Amino acid sequence: MAASVEVEGLFTAAVREAQARRGSRRAYERFEARGGFRDTITPELASFIAARDSFFFATASAQGQPYVQHRGGPLGFLRVLDERTLAFADYRGNRQYVTVGNLAENDRVFVFLVDYRNQARIKLWGTARVVEDDTELVARLTPPDYDARAERAILITVAGWDANCPQHIPRLYDEAEVSRLACPG
Repeated sequence: MAASVEVEGLFTAAVREAQARRGSRRAYERFEARGGFRDTITPELASFIAARDSFFFATASAQGQPYVQHRGGPLGFLRVLDERTLAFADYRGNRQYVTVGNLAENDRVFVFLVDYRNQARIKLWGTARVVEDDTELVARLTPPDYDARAERAILITVAGWDANCPQHIPRLYDEAEVSRLACPG
């Protein structure tokens, strides 16, 4: 299915020219002809998301000033609500509110998820909105027994996503995995 992320919006004239000059334009023409980026959350993508304990969340101001934040929590804190919607509880942090402010004037977002152990990553484009007046939703998105104060929910409507090349992803193991490998049994 063709995605809502306009390939033309991502593959601007300058990007297409760079692809042509460097020899990858024909491959991306075939990609575009096949419909481009996927726009619904597949069961495989949902499983990938559920196994993550962090992701990078990018917004931009109305003037285009980019901002990227690391978001972390227990496995699966980024939730799949339906085939086009992701959501997470937004916890109290440094109180700068750059993400919240950016979303008030520019709803476009980018989510970058990495599985370091298996050297896999997902790029996801969409729009997002802040929900501050739905305590039931915030409570549903807050992982049980997680010691953080949720202030609001952020809902992401997926416009398109793609699996990214695994090249150059360092293979990393979390502390529990290292302990299991170092001290089996």
